[in-house]
Amino acid sequence: MRTATISHKIPEGNTFVFEFDLIPGPVVHEVLTGNRPAVLDRVRQTYLDHEAGESVNPDSYFLRFPEKPNARIIALPAFLGSDVQLAGIKWISSFPSNTEKSIPRASGLLILNDYETGYPIACLEAAQISAARTAASAAIAATALRPGGYHGTRVAVVGAGIIARNVCEYLKAAGCTPDAYVVHDLHAESGQALVGHLNDVLGEKAAFTADLDTALEADTVVFTTTAGTPYVHTPFKSGQLALNLSLRDLAPEVILAASNVFDDVEHCMKANTSPHLAEQATGGREFVTGTLAGVLNGEVTVPNNQPVVFSPFGLGVLDLALGAFVHQQARATGKALAVPDFFAETQRW
Repeated sequence: MRTATISHKIPEGNTFVFEFDLIPGPVVHEVLTGNRPAVLDRVRQTYLDHEAGESVNPDSYFLRFPEKPNARIIALPAFLGSDVQLAGIKWISSFPSNTEKSIPRASGLLILNDYETGYPIACLEAAQISAARTAASAAIAATALRPGGYHGTRVAVVGAGIIARNVCEYLKAAGCTPDAYVVHDLHAESGQALVGHLNDVLGEKAAFTADLDTALEADTVVFTTTAGTPYVHTPFKSGQLALNLSLRDLAPEVILAASNVFDDVEHCMKANTSPHLAEQATGGREFVTGTLAGVLNGEVTVPNNQPVVFSPFGLGVLDLALGAFVHQQARATGKALAVPDFFAETQRW
């Protein structure tokens, strides 16, 4: 789906009227949950635009803390051309210990910049945008990499947090409806909460298992954990699909025994992700099959005699695409909070 670019400034002779909007979390949530098919279309098209060179997506930048080794704040700058024509940056934190306080692990902001002037035009609550683009990416991969569909199959979800909940919602929106779900989490209460959401809200058949091996036997296995080092060492079997969203659950031998599809190969080969560890172990990238965009546009064929692993590092251009969509919808419905005179100087003299 293509979305029209919003005009963010109104020419008045040689003068521009500059606008700046705030989009709070409840509005972001309303737009995203009310438009999941459009979100899927937007993420799919952005992958194709990125593959076609319509974007600039530098490396993500990690701020880490010596006294909090498992915490980080990540900056993802990007530019997306095509029909979006925006630059911007997502600033998102991941503090896993937050879950011990019963608050979400991640929080973030997204700044959108007008491409013509470089001026910021909006600030959006971004944790939900980040979760939605991750979940939509997983659902698109699930559809493309299991073209035979999900009838008669089981899906396992390893890690039962907010990302897992979003993934299940987007799998349903994409038509990926298995016969049953199995949920595994080291924190049984969280696992049971996701089971309840699947059963009561999404109308899916789901059960909790405390046994990781039981989850790993499912036809499709979704990893949404905060693991920092691999703990899965047994390769998957032919016909299995692993959505490696948390990126560090799988040991190199698991990656090397599979066909491997990425959102962006270069982005995934860093920060000791599972594919990066496989590259370090072998000194090469022979295990790379291609990108999800390549599968979508027919340029990449995934072998059917191996398991398939999808590893998305997470592209800032996806956040831009969804941020632009949310901003557009919020303005169209009058729910964007305009900040008058945000910029002190809009004339040189």
